Amino acid sequence: MTKRYQSLKDHVYDHIATEIQNGTLLPNHKINEVALSKKLEVSRTPVREALIQLASDNLLEYLPRRGFIVKDLDTKKKLDVFQIVGVLDALAAALALEQMTEEDIEQMEDFAKIIDLSIAEKNYSDYQKYQKKFHNVYINKCNNATLIDTLEMLQNSFVRQVYSSDDTDRLFAVSAQLNEDHKEIIKCFKNKDKQKLEQLIKKHWEIEHKDMI
Repeated sequence: MTKRYQSLKDHVYDHIATEIQNGTLLPNHKINEVALSKKLEVSRTPVREALIQLASDNLLEYLPRRGFIVKDLDTKKKLDVFQIVGVLDALAAALALEQMTEEDIEQMEDFAKIIDLSIAEKNYSDYQKYQKKFHNVYINKCNNATLIDTLEMLQNSFVRQVYSSDDTDRLFAVSAQLNEDHKEIIKCFKNKDKQKLEQLIKKHWEIEHKDMI
């Protein structure tokens, strides 16, 4: 029973986190618990537990008499977190370097190709989905559970969409530049170039277009 309940809570958590990250749920959007229960076909209990966890992880905010809303973060806070993520992501890559297999690298190459396709089709939701999967290939091979959990929490809580803009041409031009970084990261893993890998990933997380975050 405990395992089943936990899986339902995680299902609700992942659903809301994904909708926040892909821009379906925007800052200050109120979460309707009843509608969410019906949509996901679960009881109110795992929904409430997931919302409490999401608030603890900084995705949501609880307001008396209003309920749970999607939390907004100021630009300085976002930039601070991106800086931390860059350092930790680079550390994860360095720790994973000797653990990466040919299959892992091939998987990263496949994700980079899918990201190119997502950009060509102007599908930002898929772009977000697969760029996260790309990074998770090596993050999950770093053999440091605390680091993995910390990166997951930071990315779920703060990073969300890396960039957003009503100017879709500019948005996808920036996304294409970031995917070129992904391809360079793959080369570093192939060449086992630890120093360049760490430098590249830290630079990858530097926010050049501050007006778009």
